[in-house]
Amino acid sequence: MFIHNKRLQYTVRVAEPNPALASLLLEQFGGPDGELAAAMRYFTQGLGDEDPGRRDLLLDIATEELSHLEVIGSIVAMLNRGVKAELAEASMEEAELYRAINAGGDSHTQSILYGGGPALTNSSGVPWTAAYIDSRGDPTCDLRSNIAAESRAKIIYERLINITDDPGIKEALGFLMTREIAHQKSFEKALYAIADNFPPGKLPGVAAYADVYVNTSQGEGDRTGPWNQGDQWQRIDDLAQTLPIDGGSGHAEVQLSPGQSAVVEAMAARLTSDPTADPVTGADLGAGPGAGRTSDADHGGARDMRDAKQMAQAH
Repeated sequence: MFIHNKRLQYTVRVAEPNPALASLLLEQFGGPDGELAAAMRYFTQGLGDEDPGRRDLLLDIATEELSHLEVIGSIVAMLNRGVKAELAEASMEEAELYRAINAGGDSHTQSILYGGGPALTNSSGVPWTAAYIDSRGDPTCDLRSNIAAESRAKIIYERLINITDDPGIKEALGFLMTREIAHQKSFEKALYAIADNFPPGKLPGVAAYADVYVNTSQGEGDRTGPWNQGDQWQRIDDLAQTLPIDGGSGHAEVQLSPGQSAVVEAMAARLTSDPTADPVTGADLGAGPGAGRTSDADHGGARDMRDAKQMAQAH
């Protein structure tokens, strides 16, 4: 059960309407790293978690994310408030009203389609989607995803803070940004409270491949560091000599029944290519300047036709 407290978690003070800024702030309302996505991610994880401590943590943070959604939505509504009324009451001249709702970003869509209210879209008007929720039902996997999500949200808040000089909005966004830091700390504690939390899941990795670093991008720009050298790693640089890594043939194989083999052979025979053929193609017949080399006169006269066409055009 939810009971709504009419007071915001953090007081919203907006100096003046700014529809363009409101449009940009929607990134944290209905965007992939926004507050609604966070709330839904943690609610669904919490409801499915068997550990009572993690369940309580996830539901606490999920509920707080809804309060953050309310803070962001209130800022958006206040930034749109003046223009919303002017649009509804047609209190401005047409040109002035047009200029006001086209201040930038997606502000015209927010004004015309949503009446200045906070829409469940990102800053470009893309509707919110449950595809933003990337939970997998394994706490060691989901907590890492949550840590990354809080990190991304913190960066988005930083960027939003940098594009406004409204002190009240800066303070509110600073509060929301800081709560992302606190949530990340909680999720990291919950992750490392699980013994043997890496690798995620139950099955161990195959020991022969767990410490292998394959240097597949070679040449100028190669760098080494603790991520690819040292006692922890078996580094592979000579790919030709070491691959396939399992010691097999490196070719895809499948066991077919005699009947399946016969059908596959018949299909391959029907669709085989003749490597000695050099047919005249549509590209040959339609070739013009810049087409490169095409089939010669012995193969249907395509080149003669092309040369004759070019000579006629020249004269």
